[in-house]
Amino acid sequence: MILSYRNKGLKKYAETGSKAGIQPKHEDRLRRLLTALIVASSHEDMDAPGNNLHPLKGDLAGHWSVSGSGNWRLTFIFEGKNATLVDYQDYH
Repeated sequence: MILSYRNKGLKKYAETGSKAGIQPKHEDRLRRLLTALIVASSHEDMDAPGNNLHPLKGDLAGHWSVSGSGNWRLTFIFEGKNATLVDYQDYH
């Protein structure tokens, strides 16, 4: 389950389907990643082929990342069995 979002556009997309706050060309990939994150109970559940799951360092230490599109990544933290601080960002 996803408990919180950092990105307002991503939250709006997840809750209403509005593409106003995301890049529309990323919609299909985001939908698949968010669906996987909703049913995941740990970061390991996001380690599917093509996701490139990896831990982040520096200011985002403790966060995990999966590949979105190009330089865009979906980042998150797991607290217990729930994802929090879900964000979609180009952090490179």
